[in-house]
Amino acid sequence: MQIVIDHLVKTYEGGIRALDGVQMQIGDGVFGLLGPNGSGKTTLMRIIATLLEPTSGAVSIDGNDVRRRQSDVRKLLGYLPQEFGLYPSLTAWEFLDYMALLYNVEDTRQRERIVNESLERTNLTHLRDRKVGTFSGGMKQRLGIAQAILNSPKLLIVDEPTSGLDPEERIRIRSLLAELGGDRVIILSTHIVADIEAVADSIGVLHLGKVKFQGTHEELLRSIAGKTWQIEVEREELRQIKEKLQITGVFRSIGGVEIRVVAASSELGGSLPHIRARQVEPTLEDAYIHLMGGSAVG
Repeated sequence: MQIVIDHLVKTYEGGIRALDGVQMQIGDGVFGLLGPNGSGKTTLMRIIATLLEPTSGAVSIDGNDVRRRQSDVRKLLGYLPQEFGLYPSLTAWEFLDYMALLYNVEDTRQRERIVNESLERTNLTHLRDRKVGTFSGGMKQRLGIAQAILNSPKLLIVDEPTSGLDPEERIRIRSLLAELGGDRVIILSTHIVADIEAVADSIGVLHLGKVKFQGTHEELLRSIAGKTWQIEVEREELRQIKEKLQITGVFRSIGGVEIRVVAASSELGGSLPHIRARQVEPTLEDAYIHLMGGSAVG
């Protein structure tokens, strides 16, 4: 499957431009759409899911234009929005059975089969008779994914699926998405770098409605190859260093604090000649903060 996004623009009332000429091509596997809140990720997801009209530009999914062939596109996709409604008085099985009816699965045996398959794939079989209103946040997210895959979509869109979850549930969701990505395209929209690092085959970075990067983890990491350093400093030096270098991480140490910075060796020596720095392997978080021009110190 191929998703082609061509010069996509979305302008809201008041002249607010959420998307500004976005161009992307997305192929098989898990595609991580990364960016801070307000970068345009949700707007892009809603346009791809045929829930929002673009101002201009085009999106095609398997050759189907999302504006002209909405019914064909909707047969191909499953969608889990950032905020979605559940029926708290229904059990997990009853909820999925109802959703399958909305997918026009009228045959009782077929509906029972796909509901049971979705419960199994999302590790919810043991909770099938439990009321949804008693579920934890992570359980609800897994149930949301279960309803999104009922129709065996070729494209699965999930928007901020781990936001607000505890670490254990976050890992469960990541593992689930990695498993599901083997036989379909998944677009994972998030502002959490660790989620992208864990499951995505390729990455797109949005900022203020524009594409800042599209490629692989390795390509993003190569952009700061040989430029990542770890330095032990006194706490009172942090502000001074931030004015001169880009800090991507701050950690407590016995002698004070250790910081990670992204800088060329000449820039490091010229700014802080008295400090001894050791070169370290870059992480995706280092590369992302560098790309966005930010700092781990506010």
